[in-house]
Amino acid sequence: MGSRHFVIIGNGISGITFARHLRKGDDQARITVISGESPYFFSRTALMYVYMGQMKWEHTQPYEPHFWKKNRIDLLQDWVKTLDFETKILGFASGETLTYDVLVLATGSKPAFFGWPGQDLKGVQGLYTKQDLETMEAATSKPIQRAVIVGGGLIGIEMAEMLTYKKIPVTFLVRENRFWEQVLPEQEAELVQKHISAYSIDLRLQTELKEILADEQGNVRAVITTAGEEIPCEFLGIATGVTPNVDFLKSTTLAVGKGVKVNSYFESSVPDVYAIGDCAEFEQPPGPGRRTLEQVWYTGRMHGETLAHNFCNKPVSYQPGVWFNSAKFFAIEYQTYGIVRPDAVAGVPCFYWEHHLGKVSFRMEMDEAGKIAGVINLGFRLRHEFFDRAIREKWSGQQVIQRLEEGVFDPEFYAPYHLEIQNAFQDQFGVPISTSKQSFLQKIFGARL
Repeated sequence: MGSRHFVIIGNGISGITFARHLRKGDDQARITVISGESPYFFSRTALMYVYMGQMKWEHTQPYEPHFWKKNRIDLLQDWVKTLDFETKILGFASGETLTYDVLVLATGSKPAFFGWPGQDLKGVQGLYTKQDLETMEAATSKPIQRAVIVGGGLIGIEMAEMLTYKKIPVTFLVRENRFWEQVLPEQEAELVQKHISAYSIDLRLQTELKEILADEQGNVRAVITTAGEEIPCEFLGIATGVTPNVDFLKSTTLAVGKGVKVNSYFESSVPDVYAIGDCAEFEQPPGPGRRTLEQVWYTGRMHGETLAHNFCNKPVSYQPGVWFNSAKFFAIEYQTYGIVRPDAVAGVPCFYWEHHLGKVSFRMEMDEAGKIAGVINLGFRLRHEFFDRAIREKWSGQQVIQRLEEGVFDPEFYAPYHLEIQNAFQDQFGVPISTSKQSFLQKIFGARL
């Protein structure tokens, strides 16, 4: 506590969450947030909607301008170029300097490139920052015959949707056997792939990028795959994952691997320097089934909350709780809770249901004792609190299915899929799921399922 100067590099969800919670717990601290990317915190998931004209840039700002002054959080738009950990002085691109007492690194990620010939050509880019959005808008503002996206994950499908919205033909290259193979089981991947193809996207599985060709002006004109095929294009989106944004730290005395090395208290190898969010790499995974790099929105928020708590209260180690993630594949909602392995494991019970129209599914993986381990659902929403509790308290799969109506979010906007899921679970496992209310709703809504 006290009047220490906390300097945060990065104004994403991790850095801003830390600043907000630190201010709640410490009225005296001086807080400065630095970002060269944008003058204020914004929602990265909104970038695609700005591109598609469904939102304006100013609508991505979660807080009104007066919020920062009211909470005495200073915002500085500049790029950090030098760090001196001994004198605790930061040097900026503008030539200005700033001293700190505590430094929190929350620099996020950047698109991962893998040394392809031609990857520095104009029209070749990833999508992560405000500057990436502006570059993509400029590159695709002129008539384009075809765009190519490389990488079968969330950013790739976002870019494909953005381009398709503007009626730009898209070829989507995925090196794996199925879409998002490291995360989605085969049936869910096939469901999403059919949905992608329905939007006239040219999806190429088991296809890798080898080389990028230039025109006379230094713009991308085509890509060459490892199979030797040449695909003409005027825009190439790189969506082969992200990597911690820590290049400017690698020449310092800070211990850096893929990200900034931290312990479970987010302490780095340098006194009074901490790292949170996408750029933090834990020395040990923070829990069973977790990774040393956690690069999703909700874990970044938890990092910021935990570190702020530790400065204002008795320090606690980071306890991530139940894994959660969500996204959208064009119009299909996606959620996952707990751990669901992308490939079946012998002896591990797993329940899968898919709606007959092929746009809605539900999967629940259980352990050997029949306790819920995790779920994946597509096409409708589940309640976070329900599944978080079920996994933490190790409910049986039967108990989860029996109470599934409680776990469905806003059922008035969806058909009552839980009824069909309950019947399918009963058929697969021979577990009776019957209540008078269920029978009544079945009679009323059965035709809509």
